[in-house]
Amino acid sequence: MKQVLIKDGSVIVEDVPAPSANPRNVLVQVAHSCVSVGTELASVELSGMPLYRRALAQPHHAKKVLEIARDEGLARTYKRVTGMLAAGTATGYSAAGRIVELGAGVEGFKVGDLVACAGAGIANHAELIDVPVNLTARVPTGLGSDLASTVTLGAIALQGVRRAAPTLGETIGVIGLGALGQLTAQLLRAAGCRVLGSDRDPGRVAAALAGGMAWGVDPATDPFEERATLVSDGFGLDAVIITAAGRSDDIVREACRACRRKGRVIIVGDVGLGLQRHEIYQKELDVLISTSYGPGRYDPMYEQEGHDYPIAYVRWTENRNMEEYLRLLADGRVSLDGLETTTFPVNEAAAAYASLQASGPKPLFVVLHYPENASSRDQVVRLRQTPARSGRIRTAIVGAGGFATSVHIPNLLRLRDSFELRAVMSRTGATAKAAATRAEAAYATTDYDAILADDDIDLVVISTRHDQHASLALRALEAGKHVFVEKPLALCEEELAAIEHFYAEHTDGPLLMTGFNRRFSPALQHALKALAGRTSPVIADYRMNAGYIPLDHWVHGPEGGGRNIGEACHIYDVFAALVGGAAVETVTARSIRPASKQWALNDNFVATVSYTDGSLCTLTYTALGHRDHPKEQLDAFADGKALSLDDYKSLDVKGCRGGGWKAQARDKGHRGELAALARALREGGPWPISLASQLATTRVSFDVERQIMQG
Repeated sequence: MKQVLIKDGSVIVEDVPAPSANPRNVLVQVAHSCVSVGTELASVELSGMPLYRRALAQPHHAKKVLEIARDEGLARTYKRVTGMLAAGTATGYSAAGRIVELGAGVEGFKVGDLVACAGAGIANHAELIDVPVNLTARVPTGLGSDLASTVTLGAIALQGVRRAAPTLGETIGVIGLGALGQLTAQLLRAAGCRVLGSDRDPGRVAAALAGGMAWGVDPATDPFEERATLVSDGFGLDAVIITAAGRSDDIVREACRACRRKGRVIIVGDVGLGLQRHEIYQKELDVLISTSYGPGRYDPMYEQEGHDYPIAYVRWTENRNMEEYLRLLADGRVSLDGLETTTFPVNEAAAAYASLQASGPKPLFVVLHYPENASSRDQVVRLRQTPARSGRIRTAIVGAGGFATSVHIPNLLRLRDSFELRAVMSRTGATAKAAATRAEAAYATTDYDAILADDDIDLVVISTRHDQHASLALRALEAGKHVFVEKPLALCEEELAAIEHFYAEHTDGPLLMTGFNRRFSPALQHALKALAGRTSPVIADYRMNAGYIPLDHWVHGPEGGGRNIGEACHIYDVFAALVGGAAVETVTARSIRPASKQWALNDNFVATVSYTDGSLCTLTYTALGHRDHPKEQLDAFADGKALSLDDYKSLDVKGCRGGGWKAQARDKGHRGELAALARALREGGPWPISLASQLATTRVSFDVERQIMQG
């Protein structure tokens, strides 16, 4: 399918694999999509900047990158960021078309419905989009997809009006008469208000006046504040809605000065917020931010999981705002007639954006049209026809997120004598194609079945969200593929039992390896050599300063399984390596129960595992610590030896010669585990981690979780 991407300051149209409908989503064949003039042009400009200028322009993103660099190192973080930039950015957030496929859990829609869709990164400029139900609204009969494609802009304008809480007869100002401002003025008029609009473009002022706005001004020649006083009998405006964009603080200050006492200022556009206290205090103004389309925005439970808010408690959600805007359009109470609209075929997307950057008058609305395309649903895009090279392990990557693209793909490329990357599969077609291009893979796809049916693939590397690991691994094993699956292997006993049952029936089945990488790190490999041939049990104390993760992060939810099963499983595997395969005897765990609700029960706990050889290993896992303290430390004792591991940068060994190790950068064994996997697949012999050990480690995490949750 064709999709519009922003890359290196340019707008390009690429052929990428088509998506399929996720369980709670609908798959929509797009007929029209609407370009967001301000947001998308800003993204184009930003994409052409060097990294340091982007950091200055987006300090909140720069801070996040620096936090990642603390944990993963500068080199890996740089590769992750540059990889994402090389992929290009999907753009667009407002579209309309017909449903061609329903997710298994979708109710209330049917194939063939004409719908309007919203959401950045969801309602993209693409021939096919996979959209959650709460970001999908049915289009009223008689309304075309070209008009309906403006649904997101309409919902944003409507939410701004709702934040203003207008009452019949009020006089309200609108600063900025672009697309959002035009819709805002019409919505206010429909609510029984008189509107004073301001814009530096006389054409936009004239268009708004023709649409029913009462007064219009050019602030360069007719000061907004003075006109506001004149049209309000000297009191000032009841409210001002800012739909303009600009870095200056003057816009919001002008709005404050134009209001009456106890008036309201609602900020919809991206403007400077350098407020002056005396301008707000003396009038006791309310200054309010309007967040996008309405309640539900940025709430993953609402937008992604499809959980609606009860109408008795939240009358106007973002979905209900979308529906109401479409009704107002269909009824003619909001009209785009007279507002200059230009339509381009999707192949001419670059020209569409250029029309918004040209000097002189610009269209208020730019709409992309998608002609019928028989190949739009193809889920495989071929990049090269090079035949597989014999002797190498032909590999497919499933899940092309930040970890796979910054860790696994670079390591597989470094080990190209052993591995050949044949395919990359991801839920998002643009992501799959970009990662496949970087990996020099033969094709990109969004279809897991295509991977399983490919006889030229020996190994499937699974790096998706945690809740998919077990099912995807089992399907690959059943297809006869070797599997490397990132931790955790499974999130529940039923998933793990299914894998165990497979091997009970297929004793010579394909190799399975869980990504317990730490045992393959140089530090732990040196530790295992120091403990080789021990005669006493091991006593080990592992401390993980894991850092705080907000409770609404996916790691804590159904996709992640929580921090014990999702991350601490690494350490249970370290214990298994230290004791040399001795069987687990007992597991005990206890969590703190702080008064504050910001921590989950599996954020802060102590787990102790005893083994049949007498060894005793304890994990202290906490989210309470400071990030400047080392994240992972281990002390282990056996046979008169003392070992201290510091964050996989060094290992100090007392009691034997030459057992220590030190490096400048942290090495947690990610390349080492793939090298070990390659040796096992090419040379035969024991698996890098035995099946019994992988199962036992996963069950330790289940046992710890049960005890933590039961208290």
